[in-house]
Amino acid sequence: MLETLLEPFAYDFFVKAVVVATLAGALCGLVGVYVILRGMSYIGHGLSHAIFGGFAASSVIGVSYVLGAGIWGFASALAINRVSRSHRIGADAAIGVITTASFALGVALLTVFGNRGPSFDAALFGSILGISSTDVWTLVAVSVLTVGVVATRYRALLFATFDPEVADVSGVRVARTDALLMLVLSLAILSTLSVIGVTLVAATLVIPAVVARMLTHRFATMLWLSTAIGAVCGLVGMNLSYHLDVPSGTTIVLTGAGLFVVVLTLTGVGRLGRTQTRSGTPAVL
Repeated sequence: MLETLLEPFAYDFFVKAVVVATLAGALCGLVGVYVILRGMSYIGHGLSHAIFGGFAASSVIGVSYVLGAGIWGFASALAINRVSRSHRIGADAAIGVITTASFALGVALLTVFGNRGPSFDAALFGSILGISSTDVWTLVAVSVLTVGVVATRYRALLFATFDPEVADVSGVRVARTDALLMLVLSLAILSTLSVIGVTLVAATLVIPAVVARMLTHRFATMLWLSTAIGAVCGLVGMNLSYHLDVPSGTTIVLTGAGLFVVVLTLTGVGRLGRTQTRSGTPAVL
């Protein structure tokens, strides 16, 4: 049994994939806390699709997809903020229009001109075979940058997350803080593209943070707990990907979903027990 579990670690590509998956899960878990608390779950899904447009465009013109998709994703995030503020439409509507149009453009470009970079399926669903040394170092750099931003801008991000109007009046430059968060979010999605894929990266942003939120009400605790949960999901999911021979993004998300169900069940039972102890009767929803 143990030999079977350790077997894939004899391959260099798998060790590299595990490192990337664990880092990717931790990074998405950290950034996901701000996504969840700001009610921005949809923007993670939307930006991943927008970045796919940049991935396709950079593949067609022959430039680094890291550079092309990164610029495209950040520009899309800024466009969403600008359109939603300037034209009196909801942010969800702006996300829906801009990101789906970008995704459709990406599919059209790859269909007409072909793909000269990572495979179409790998970009959509993630692949342990598509991970290169560049992916590893890119992810490490983005992770260090994200931790640095969270550490140095902790109070501004916290204030802007929970009460942006008061934060603006109090001297916090909310617009710049939001732009910085969008940049970090775009880079996080881009750097995890090869292992998780476009279609599933939003789940890796949301699930660890949701599970952490179910376990604690303290913001600081939620940050490190969500990061740890994301890392564990990445580690376990990547191992399952190898043994089950399914895309890595799929197994990472299913691992997180399974953990969510377990925590939901346990916290639900605990809450029911406390209610019964206080009232003597079962709680009715």
